[in-house]
Amino acid sequence: MSQEKIQTMPNIDADRQKQAKQYARIKRRLWLVDQGISLVYALLWLTTGWSVGLRAWLSGFINSDWLLVPAFAAVFGGIYFLLNLPLSYYAGFLLPHQFDLSNQALKDWITDLIKSMAIGAVMGLILIEVVYLLLRATGDVWWLWMTGAMLLFTVILTNLSPVLIMPIFNKFTPLGEEHADLEERLIKLAENAGARVKGVYKMDMSKQSKQANAFLTGIGNTRRIVLGDTMIEEFSADEIETVLAHELGHHVHKDIPWLIGFGTLLTALGFYLVSLAMNWAINAFGLTGVADPAGLPALMILLSLYELIMMPIDNAFSRWREGMADDYALQSTGKPKAFASAFIRLANQNLGDVDPEPWVVFLFFNHPPLNARIAKAQGWEGAS
Repeated sequence: MSQEKIQTMPNIDADRQKQAKQYARIKRRLWLVDQGISLVYALLWLTTGWSVGLRAWLSGFINSDWLLVPAFAAVFGGIYFLLNLPLSYYAGFLLPHQFDLSNQALKDWITDLIKSMAIGAVMGLILIEVVYLLLRATGDVWWLWMTGAMLLFTVILTNLSPVLIMPIFNKFTPLGEEHADLEERLIKLAENAGARVKGVYKMDMSKQSKQANAFLTGIGNTRRIVLGDTMIEEFSADEIETVLAHELGHHVHKDIPWLIGFGTLLTALGFYLVSLAMNWAINAFGLTGVADPAGLPALMILLSLYELIMMPIDNAFSRWREGMADDYALQSTGKPKAFASAFIRLANQNLGDVDPEPWVVFLFFNHPPLNARIAKAQGWEGAS
């Protein structure tokens, strides 16, 4: 669809909204099941003595901590992956097809799964070796060192992901002459926001999904604008501009350092509380100390519980920053009608629940609900 084509304001599709609410309910239930499985699985390893037993068995022929830790993690994590594979298959492949949101063939889904496993294995190996090195070397203040390590890991991953990880799953190409006007408009928008970007890229999102998306990714010399081909084909240039203006609002408000900083505070508090709880777990489950690989299930349980407790707070903080980014998009573009139209299209195309229950927003939403975002644009000064 040409970007020069004038598009009328779409309406919320009532039939799609019925599907959206059903889709959202199923995803929440699957999330709950996944959380339950992981917690019960880890608890079984601790209460049955499997965890201590596996560590003792591996220690019989592995004398190095550097090898013992990943060996334990491979067995513990590998069994969990196999147990959870049916749920992953349903949530990641069957469910999106059931609601006509996916274009992906089974072989391509399996290929992406294998790629994810390979990347996860490499990153997981590095991370778990660092974690247990700090547990062995830093004593009672391991939680503080761990916070610093996680901060460094987050910054490095944010910088490298656009150039090393994302291209493994999708192809990224410059917009080219066909969309030269759109590229020029978005580059100017970025310049006005004071954001230096390395270009505007199209992602072949349609090979996996029918959903639309656009985002600003990377930091420093890897910062770039990315548009899903599914958005380029269905949205007007004005609508795309308002969506990207929202993303640039995060840059203007310095939300990356804000979110990293807030996340680091929550991480530090979490690691500290976990360090206290691990003192009890060591005695309760026969561990030799906090650096005992057999304590990995305990760490997993405690960190998961903390994350669940803090999730509403984390989401509320994110919704605040997302609301500020919406304000910037409306102010900087002066196109509230296009903003509202873009989010109505996103609701229809992505099966977004426009009017979720307040408790759902409180617990699960890291963005303001779509009805609030659309209403804000429609009520913006000068909207017509």
